[in-house]
Amino acid sequence: MGAARHYRRRRLLLLLLAAAAWGPCFSGELRSPQRRWPVPYRRFDYRPKPDPYCQARYTFCPTGSAIPVMKEEDVIEVYRLQAPVWEFKYGDLLGHLKIMHDAVGFKSSLTGKNYTMEWYELFQLGNCTFPHLRPGMDAPFWCNQGAACFYEGIDDAHWKENGTLVLVTTISGTMFNEMAKWVKYDNETGIYYETWTVQASPDKQSTVWFDSYECSKFILRTYQKLADLGAVFKKIQTNYTSIILFSGEPIYLGNETSIFGPLGNRTLAAAIRDFYYPFKPHRTVGEFFVDLLKIIDRVILNHQFYLFYNLEYWFLPMKFPYLKIVYEEVPLPIGSKTSFGV
Repeated sequence: MGAARHYRRRRLLLLLLAAAAWGPCFSGELRSPQRRWPVPYRRFDYRPKPDPYCQARYTFCPTGSAIPVMKEEDVIEVYRLQAPVWEFKYGDLLGHLKIMHDAVGFKSSLTGKNYTMEWYELFQLGNCTFPHLRPGMDAPFWCNQGAACFYEGIDDAHWKENGTLVLVTTISGTMFNEMAKWVKYDNETGIYYETWTVQASPDKQSTVWFDSYECSKFILRTYQKLADLGAVFKKIQTNYTSIILFSGEPIYLGNETSIFGPLGNRTLAAAIRDFYYPFKPHRTVGEFFVDLLKIIDRVILNHQFYLFYNLEYWFLPMKFPYLKIVYEEVPLPIGSKTSFGV
């Protein structure tokens, strides 16, 4: 039953992403007090144990293994890996919309073994994006964690057929081992998946209110860490997918306790629950389309979106073009040969 629930939620998310790829056609605006933008992503001291209610349709990191310690003199090739999201199920369907998943590959010259490292959702994308409204619980319930997955082997066919598998740099075993220490820290402290980038307009210099925290951001952080260690990257174009919401200046609302607790704001709590209700898993096609119309009414016609970020709620006064998927270049970092050289 849990797997079916998550599948129906994914179907709704797929339709919303498809709509974003072709773009909506309405407008609107609002304002709020000055804050520090973008809101910094919050890191934590430890990763909490997932609630048993949260179930994944596909097991997270089924063939995962510990990151090996490489010999210092090893020379390791680093590969950029990219393929359409859910390519194993839908083929290149989401590739046409430039909705891509990113990973990084490594190949040891001493052992000949290769490895893949990626970061993704523990309970699939829909659960990281929208909460569950559970009976008897006032606050929305979130099944939202993301984590790094490291495993032996690179599935050449998966990455090459509809995506990318290309050498981007070469590093030493020492640099690899230093990177592995950083991955452990990054994975233990950055635990929540954030689907949305939120910004003021499509302009490249537009204010970013919130940054996403997903697979591509992990790869970008990994590349930057390798550059800091001395990796020198090839000069090739590298593009990444972002799912962007457009809004006026966000308004801070509070956390779960201040909104849904005994002394919370009942009117605001009801409004947030009411907003998320149409994003629930659907039993019938008819129910799905009725709720889709409610989503369009609230987000586009009434310019409303409630964002959950850093375990806190924000109100987004939505404005044109509301939602957009972009596939834009983020250059590979510039490194130096002074540290941990090959």
